[in-house]
Amino acid sequence: MKIWTIANQKGGVGKTTTVASLAGALAKRGKRVLMIDTDPHASLGYYLGIDSEEVPVSLYDLFLNHKSFTRDTVLTHIVQTKVEGIDLLPATMALATLDRSLGHQGGMGLILKKLLALLEADYDIALIDCPPVLGVLMVNALAASQHIIVPVQTEFLAIKGLDRMVKTMTLMGRSKNTTYSYTIVPTMYDRRTKASPSALTQLGEDYGDVLWPDVIPVDTKFRDASLAHLPASHYAGNTRGVKAYDRLLDFLLSKEFAHVKLS
Repeated sequence: MKIWTIANQKGGVGKTTTVASLAGALAKRGKRVLMIDTDPHASLGYYLGIDSEEVPVSLYDLFLNHKSFTRDTVLTHIVQTKVEGIDLLPATMALATLDRSLGHQGGMGLILKKLLALLEADYDIALIDCPPVLGVLMVNALAASQHIIVPVQTEFLAIKGLDRMVKTMTLMGRSKNTTYSYTIVPTMYDRRTKASPSALTQLGEDYGDVLWPDVIPVDTKFRDASLAHLPASHYAGNTRGVKAYDRLLDFLLSKEFAHVKLS
C-alpha cells in the first residue's frame, strides 16, 4: 500500500480538494483507496456527504486506544463512501484536543503509521488529509507518509506560507534522520490574472526541483462536486480540473518513490 500525505501549514490552498480528486481518479482506475481525515474540521467527510458528528467512531477513538487496536478494530472505524472503491477514516472535532491530552506521551507521533501498517493488504493507496497546523496530527501524517503532496495556491501570500511547510519537513527529517520526499503542486491557477503567472514563476525559481511542472486550474466544477458530495471525477469527468488531477496522478505514479505499480 502506498501512503501519500497532502499537507500545507496554510489553509485554503486546496488540500481537501486534492485528496478527494486524487481518490476519485484512483477509484476510476479500479484502485482501493482509503482516505484518512486528520483535520478536526472534518472537511473531507463533509465533502463526501459524511457528517462527522453522526459517525459512531472516528480516528480520534483509535488515537485514544492506540496501545490496543488491531486490524479488526481499525476496520470497524472505517466508513464506506457512496463512491465505489473509496473508504474514509473520519475525523471529528475531538481531534483538536489531542495535543493537549496526549501530545506529551511518548510514541504519539507514530500511531498513524502503526495503524496503516495493519491495513497493508486492504487498500492499494492511502491518502491523508492534514490540518493546517503543526501538531501531533500533522507529525503523525508526515511520519506515516511515503510521499508528501504540498498544494499551494498560486498567489503571493500562499507562497510565503509555503516556506514554513518546507522548513517543517526539513526539521522533522533531521530529527528522524531521513529526508522527506515531496512534490509542490500549484493550485487555483487563473491565467487571466497577473497574480497566478507571477506566483508560478516565483515557485519555479524557488522550488523548481520539487515543483510539479503543471497546474491545477481554477474550476467551478470542484465546488459543484463538493455540493453533490462526489469527487469531481465522478461528477464532471471531462472538465479541465479533473484532467489536471489525472495528469498529476500520472506524474506521481511515475516517480521513483512509486515502488508499487498502480496504473
